[in-house]
Amino acid sequence: MFRASITFFMVRPSAKTSARPSPGVQTPPRKRSAHDRAEVTESMEDYLECIFDLENTKGYACVSDVAEALRLNRASTSIMVKRLGKLGFLRYEPYRGFALTPEGSRVAEKIRKRHAMLADLFQLMGLDHREHLSDIEGIEHHLSERAFRRFAELAAHLRQHPFPRVVASNRSSAPS
Repeated sequence: MFRASITFFMVRPSAKTSARPSPGVQTPPRKRSAHDRAEVTESMEDYLECIFDLENTKGYACVSDVAEALRLNRASTSIMVKRLGKLGFLRYEPYRGFALTPEGSRVAEKIRKRHAMLADLFQLMGLDHREHLSDIEGIEHHLSERAFRRFAELAAHLRQHPFPRVVASNRSSAPS
């Protein structure tokens, strides 16, 4: 009896359970990951942005500061810092710290610029950018250059033609 139940659970999946999509079905674009070595991943962008901020506020960056700022452990931070160094985004010296290379600074400034524009756009739409930080952090990594330019144009338009200010919150004016 026991043996039969084991063989029951060890049945091989049929050919119908293939991971391949059916012909004619569009698959969504793959998320960027650390396996896409040709591209800078979201995680890498977060590290570069953090290092950029640390360099501008403290004058230097070290693994423990980056780990603390990103709320990660030092071991995984150290691994990413070494990877960023190998990819040419950081000048890394073990036990001495690191600094952004010109390419690392370029990527960090690009993300910083996107973040600032999105925070501004959220403010102009009447949303507190601090309350929507996770939205901004997510969006900044996924905007194409064209979408970024259009959002920047929208922000410029809203600066010239702002939304009317709501005197009371929407909740108090909503019908009961």
